[in-house]
Amino acid sequence: MGVSHDTSAFAAHAIAHWWQQEGSRRYTGSRQLLILADTGGSNSYRCHAWKTELQSQLVNSFDLAVTVAHYPTGASKWNPIEHRLFSEVSRNWAGEPLDSYQKILNYARTTKTQTGLTVTAYLDRRQYQCGLKPTPQQVASLRLQRHETLPKWNYTIKPQL
Repeated sequence: MGVSHDTSAFAAHAIAHWWQQEGSRRYTGSRQLLILADTGGSNSYRCHAWKTELQSQLVNSFDLAVTVAHYPTGASKWNPIEHRLFSEVSRNWAGEPLDSYQKILNYARTTKTQTGLTVTAYLDRRQYQCGLKPTPQQVASLRLQRHETLPKWNYTIKPQL
């Protein structure tokens, strides 16, 4: 959870933080990561900032090949995270006013299901500036490989040499 704006830098940082704190321990030795993403917002398939932030904060920092598969417009409701995670968190707070960061974090962290879902949440107090655009050099240096199937929405970013 963040206190600033939902920017590409914030989204990439959240994933990088998860990888550093949990993912790399759960998936020891993994050199690849799959991200299922919406088509709009801070992680839009059109957004160069999303790709350059992934390249710098996640791919290069952890030497990971990151594949991103974007859901088509209107289809993000089929993302398993929507059903498995967000619905359970919403059910846990069930209409309670979310009037403090601590309350929101507590409801997220205490969400559990019979199938073993537990939620980890932290508060990112960084300020993320809106409207930042990568330089043409940053975009050109992306190690982005588009997939044959739906190349706008499916791509892999590899570590820079």
